[in-house]
Amino acid sequence: MESTTTATATTISDREPAARPLPLRRNLQFQTLWIGTTASTLGVSVADIAFPLAILAMTRSPALAGLFAAMQALGMLAAGLPSGVLADRYDSRMIVICTEAARAAVTGLVVVALVTGRLSLPVLLVAAVLLGIGQAIKGSAQILLMRSVVSPGQLTQALTQDEVRLNGAALAGPALGGTLYAIRALAHAVPFLFTAVSFLAALASAVLMKFAPGAAPEPADQPAATPPKPGDQGGGMLAGVRTLWNQPVLRAAALLIMFVNTIGAGLELVIIVILRHQAVPSGTIGLAIGLGAAGGLAGAPLVKVLHRLRPGVLLLAVSLLYVLILALLAVPFGPWWVAGLMFIIMLGVPAIRVLVDILVIRQAPPEQRGRVIAALMMLIGLGAPAGLAGCGLLLQYLPGQTAMLLLAGTEAAGVAYCATRRELWQACWPAGPR
Repeated sequence: MESTTTATATTISDREPAARPLPLRRNLQFQTLWIGTTASTLGVSVADIAFPLAILAMTRSPALAGLFAAMQALGMLAAGLPSGVLADRYDSRMIVICTEAARAAVTGLVVVALVTGRLSLPVLLVAAVLLGIGQAIKGSAQILLMRSVVSPGQLTQALTQDEVRLNGAALAGPALGGTLYAIRALAHAVPFLFTAVSFLAALASAVLMKFAPGAAPEPADQPAATPPKPGDQGGGMLAGVRTLWNQPVLRAAALLIMFVNTIGAGLELVIIVILRHQAVPSGTIGLAIGLGAAGGLAGAPLVKVLHRLRPGVLLLAVSLLYVLILALLAVPFGPWWVAGLMFIIMLGVPAIRVLVDILVIRQAPPEQRGRVIAALMMLIGLGAPAGLAGCGLLLQYLPGQTAMLLLAGTEAAGVAYCATRRELWQACWPAGPR
């Protein structure tokens, strides 16, 4: 009788459908995280405009403005691989809380230095490094934190919604940053105060996540990953780098994205200098750059359409479009010309971000995922310091239009080389839902 009962129970259990995850709109953990990350992304976007404007006002040197961004990128690179280890070993939510608190403190000190008249270039460079380190550590943890509250089948939908965060902040941030910097109160410290408060808002959202419902259950046909044994390093700090480098398609894709990111790292600085030479007000400069981000919002619904192309073909097509846009940005037709061109190039960015998630992050072993994310972020950003510093030096000695044409030519050469990689043309989407 006992065996019959057990068999019947097993049969009934097998027939019971797996618990369905909550729809994203009702998943309060995901939505709370999304609101917090939106706030911090908006704060970073405001600061990305305010810092160059402050340095240009202080030193009148585009090279030093580029040096600030380069130091921030170096901080991100230095913390890249260690951030992956931290994300794999420790609670992602606590990492986000700690890093947001640290970034708020650093930005708050910049506000104090401005108000008291003690802000100097060395202070700004130290702040740049610390903010870059915080961005790297928070970035890896935040990606894993989102995955902990969203089921695998909802990832593409969640990432598409996340594009609204990224591009909405990029749309509003530059215009808001330029407008806030124009306020003379508190010695132009208002945009930095806004950024510090945005980090505190992200910290509060990470705290509130613990009390919000919505953790997504693991599907029945995808058992949870076995946690690594104590002392198991899962391949060590370089595990993510080896995972990427040992796969030809991922290696070629990372190389192409890294090259595009290197050239594009200083693009906003070049645009700021070009428009300033045309006597465009700072608020209008921020608005022109921000309006380009509307292309990212318009591109989010195009993700599924563009993913009908092979992944390598999609990467190369967007990169070639980027070369054309760089060349056209050298034409001095004013801020709305810049806004229109930036809108066009941003249309393909959401599809590329989701492509990277599908090709790389979802294929990584769960116990190494934090290190794979960190390795990818490090490889993509490897040339950013050189790109930022190089743009600053170009602008120091050349007119903005000439510098932009040089960037376009260099970009064209790099994309042409990557286009010779057969593995990119032959790359296919992995099996399974996308």
